[in-house]
Amino acid sequence: MKTCAELQKNVGLTELNTLRVSATARYYMDVVSLDDVRRALAWAEKNEVRTLVLGSGSNLVFAGDFSGLVIRMQIAARHWEQVDDTGATLVLGAGESWHEAVLYAAGSGYRGIENLALIPGTAGAAPVQNIGAYGVELCDTLVSVTALDRKLNEVVCLDNAQCGFAYRDSLFKRSPGRYIITEIRLRLSREKPLQLGYKDLQEYLGETVSQDLDVLAVAEAVMAIRRRKLPDPDIIPNVGSFFKNPVVSAEQFSRLQAEHPDVVGYLQKDTVKLAAAWLIDQCGWKGYRNARVGVHNRQALVLINHSGGAGQDVLELASDIRQSVKKRFDVDLEMEPGIVGG
Repeated sequence: MKTCAELQKNVGLTELNTLRVSATARYYMDVVSLDDVRRALAWAEKNEVRTLVLGSGSNLVFAGDFSGLVIRMQIAARHWEQVDDTGATLVLGAGESWHEAVLYAAGSGYRGIENLALIPGTAGAAPVQNIGAYGVELCDTLVSVTALDRKLNEVVCLDNAQCGFAYRDSLFKRSPGRYIITEIRLRLSREKPLQLGYKDLQEYLGETVSQDLDVLAVAEAVMAIRRRKLPDPDIIPNVGSFFKNPVVSAEQFSRLQAEHPDVVGYLQKDTVKLAAAWLIDQCGWKGYRNARVGVHNRQALVLINHSGGAGQDVLELASDIRQSVKKRFDVDLEMEPGIVGG
């Protein structure tokens, strides 16, 4: 294992992003400790180059080469703290695989993140997006995030409230580049009821009652559902859901219902969350393919790179989809992945 950050030049990034688009980093460092992170940032500052912290590359689109320094987060750590009869706190280094951490927790009998199984990415990236699936969000269990605050030049520990979590949003997403997450803490339970209310889970589990399920069985059910609906990025390159489900006012939803009685929406407090996949499907995009990129034939939210497309190919398709949804429904779609390079 490397003990310090080693600078590399002109490193290909094709295998380091799940869309498998071609891109090159002018400078590159693997980091396995906080000291490595500090060295990388000091080098970047001295040489006046911008930086990009990269996990597994599962939530970004390279629009072209990156002319600065790519810092690949590989801080490894996984252990339990504050273990008692009812639960424990799982500590994860930012470079840990999120999915493997979910299986580790479930296999140890701890509940809280099993519905987030098979989401690609690293533990350090999970709070940025406030990842969520099947009725559960990361913020439901997150206790704190340890990060290097580049503005203050010090390590900070931010509790759940300070992270400013919202739907697919967080302080870290709203302050890009300021915080480099090095560790997260999750409070998991041995007693918390399993979250089985999501329709897909209910249909998959059928007559099985919650008393007959252990936490690992729920994780396995989630994995089976995801594999049935979503393409494996190792086989069909993608970044998962490319668009957020748009949130509209109750008045706008009523207008949409009047014109489109079968529109899919989920009532919240004073707003309605629309199903972006339904909007895209209604515009005829589901299953679309051009020579290089397309839309998955089982999930309209997933854009795929089936034949070596470039980042610009993906972004042009995303733009066409957004324009068609806007024209037909007067609804703006927001992209989930970040755009870098180019």
